[in-house]
Amino acid sequence: QVQLVESGGGLVQAGGSLRLSCAASGRTFGGFAMGWFRQVPGKEREFVAAITRSGGSTYYADSVKGRFSISRDNAKNTVYLQMNSLKPEDTAVYFCAGRSAIYSNTYYTTALQYDYWGQGTQVTVSS
Repeated sequence: QVQLVESGGGLVQAGGSLRLSCAASGRTFGGFAMGWFRQVPGKEREFVAAITRSGGSTYYADSVKGRFSISRDNAKNTVYLQMNSLKPEDTAVYFCAGRSAIYSNTYYTTALQYDYWGQGTQVTVSS
């Protein structure tokens, strides 16, 4: 069993930055592909970014490309989401997700592909 705990959310003005962290329990983190999703009330959970288990490859939603950056530190069992140039439309609850990955160069971009989820952290961007 793997537990994921997000932190780093908060209130920020448009144009500002936040860094989200997701700490994973267990010794299998290095074998997990990880992702970040976000959700606003009344809408489906939306893919934001993904990273392979090695950290060698990343993938982003078009809406955040060039502004957000996903990274991981396997020694610390932590995945990060650096969010720059934030916009009011980035306001959402952000979730990290993980799943075991057989291949080191595989990432996943849909919610159904992930087995483990954090509780979410609120990000609010004011205009």
